[in-house]
Amino acid sequence: MAKNFEFVSKDQKADNEQIRPSLTYWKDAWRRLKKNKMSMVGLVFVVLIFLFAYIGPLFTPYTYSQQQSDYINLPPKLKIYQIEDNVNVFMSGQYYLLTTDDTGLLTGRLPLSRRDTINRIYYYWYGDEEIGVDFSYRVLDPDGPIDYAILYKGATIEQPTDTVWNKAYLFGTDDIGRDILTRLMYGAQISLEVAFAATAVMVLIGVTYGSISGFEGGKVDNIMMRIVDIINSIPLVIYVILLMVMLDKSNLGTVILALASVYWVGMARLVRGQILGLKEQEFILAARTIGVSKAKIIFRHLIPNSLGPILVSLTMMIPTAIFTEAFLSFIGIGISAPAASWGTMANASYQALEKYPYQMLFPALAIAITVLAFNFLGDGLRSALDPKLRKG
Repeated sequence: MAKNFEFVSKDQKADNEQIRPSLTYWKDAWRRLKKNKMSMVGLVFVVLIFLFAYIGPLFTPYTYSQQQSDYINLPPKLKIYQIEDNVNVFMSGQYYLLTTDDTGLLTGRLPLSRRDTINRIYYYWYGDEEIGVDFSYRVLDPDGPIDYAILYKGATIEQPTDTVWNKAYLFGTDDIGRDILTRLMYGAQISLEVAFAATAVMVLIGVTYGSISGFEGGKVDNIMMRIVDIINSIPLVIYVILLMVMLDKSNLGTVILALASVYWVGMARLVRGQILGLKEQEFILAARTIGVSKAKIIFRHLIPNSLGPILVSLTMMIPTAIFTEAFLSFIGIGISAPAASWGTMANASYQALEKYPYQMLFPALAIAITVLAFNFLGDGLRSALDPKLRKG
């Protein structure tokens, strides 16, 4: 009978079933988050914004308040007129004639020598020579293709030689000669610090308040939620504005305090709902049975099990805080000058929007990109952390 059987090798005896390594809750959430392309785009932009805010200022030669009176209202791109090899001129909006090299690097400002108001020609010293700027073209033909002509050594240059990037000020300058790119970097610091500090305080108040309300239930819950309803009945932005006016101080701490004192109500409602669903679970009943204190049950069991929705809400609160801070600064009751807040930059530039649109464009883009990045990231976290929204 033994001949009817064949002994298998050791390799064949081994279990060939592929066992996937077990995943923790957070590893599984990260795996799901990586599948969401828009969330990963948002995460990349969030990282870039942090680098822009805290690493970028190390590479700029300017400070957020440094003024260059010769370089007021310079655009990011310069229309240059070549007068010699590697020597070009550019006329700024303040009628300053500036010199640049062929790459767009500013090299100085030429002094005004005289004005011919009859013929509308301004003359500037260039060494021992005079360079004329003829503005009569715009008077004779307001809709024509020529803004002005350069007169130098008997030659008339009617069209720009080239359009180059402003190498000294990549995003241009504002109305008092400050570098817009540098101010955007410092503005990013203010926006992020306000957002994260205010959000941290909001989460601390909201999570504590909501967890106590949900765990206690009954009359305590009823009274605490009616307080929330009263606060919610007032438009939160108006409440923040009134609080800022009453405090009569426009600084970072005041803005954080104003935001944190109002926006925690949404977090409180969210946490209360989570606690109401969790407090009747078996592990909470077991903790109560063995005499675990209420504080330990709340902070060691209930809140950790509600962490997913809390993180999602936290991520969504950050862009709200950023936008609110920018709005407050825009209307003049947020961060005050000369601090480089995105809101103050927009406030300073909107009056010259038609003539210098880039001064409004860059802070507006910074606000929009930051808010969108955090919203995309928050949406992905919601899908990754909420079991009900998981699709595999």
